[in-house]
Amino acid sequence: MWLTYWWWQGLVFAGFFCIGFPQLGHGTLYDSWWANNILGFTLDTFVLAPFFAWKASHNAHHKAVGSIERDENYVPHLRSDYKLPPKERSRTADYAEVFEETPFFTLARIIFMQACGWWLYLSTNAMGSKMYPQGTNHFSPYSAIFKPEQRVGIIISDLGVAFMASMLVLLGCLFGWKSVLMYYFIPYVLCNHWIVMCTFLHHSDPTIPHYRKGEWSFLRGAAATVDRPLLGWLGRFFLHNVSHDHVAHHFFSSIPFYHQPEVTRAIREVLGEDYNYDSTNSFYALYRSFTECCFVEEEGEIVFYKNRYGDAAREVAEGALKSIKEGGWDSDIQDKLEDTADDA
Repeated sequence: MWLTYWWWQGLVFAGFFCIGFPQLGHGTLYDSWWANNILGFTLDTFVLAPFFAWKASHNAHHKAVGSIERDENYVPHLRSDYKLPPKERSRTADYAEVFEETPFFTLARIIFMQACGWWLYLSTNAMGSKMYPQGTNHFSPYSAIFKPEQRVGIIISDLGVAFMASMLVLLGCLFGWKSVLMYYFIPYVLCNHWIVMCTFLHHSDPTIPHYRKGEWSFLRGAAATVDRPLLGWLGRFFLHNVSHDHVAHHFFSSIPFYHQPEVTRAIREVLGEDYNYDSTNSFYALYRSFTECCFVEEEGEIVFYKNRYGDAAREVAEGALKSIKEGGWDSDIQDKLEDTADDA
């Protein structure tokens, strides 16, 4: 019975998060600024998420998705981050020394990321933008992530998280820490798992590109995300389409979740073979991306993840960039998407 409760309550908590940030944080559900932000702040504070802080960085992520220099989260590690030799001089032993590990240790690292990755990102900017200085976090109103006019919201977020944490301490004192563990903390850890799993798989896959400033555009970045049928109908209902229709969410973030399926159908027709959908079991996809999306090269305007052997699943075809520019891919897709938005 406890296992059943933890499973469903973890999904409900994740639903609070997903309706708060991807929906209310973008102002999609109400015309009123106050209605969107008060409800979003309430729901996300309940799951110890700093609403206004994450709202600021998440909106910045939408403006720069897929950009190695400017994206806010899941920015690929570089070859130099692992102190690997240049690819011309790298040997199998060089990669094995850094990436080779036992299956048990790999599983332990995945579990650690799923349980703690959300809070590591908030508190230390783990896998965040490399343009921020060391010590960047989501709790300081003076963090490099935020603009001066956003500082009041960051303070309010901090106070909300502190209040919720105080309520949990009070409940622990009144009813015992076991009750807090069983009723709140375990579902909360599962909530964090679903959050990290969703966001990681949206933007980390061996087949999708990342762009440097010479080739990045909003359209290319938004197209370099992946739709996944995470948990089937459970994911659609409890996670409010966030995984099933993530590409649509990036192209049209102001559209509420209940219209995203029809927008996805329209986008698939526009993008054609450039639409990314992966029906691979999400838990296997998590393992695959975790083990194959290791690093990207220092050079190249369009790069793909390389695995622990230094191999990439895809490479940019010779002459492709020139043909894309001459063919006007961006402007052609832009026109079609604008027509799609008008129809929606």
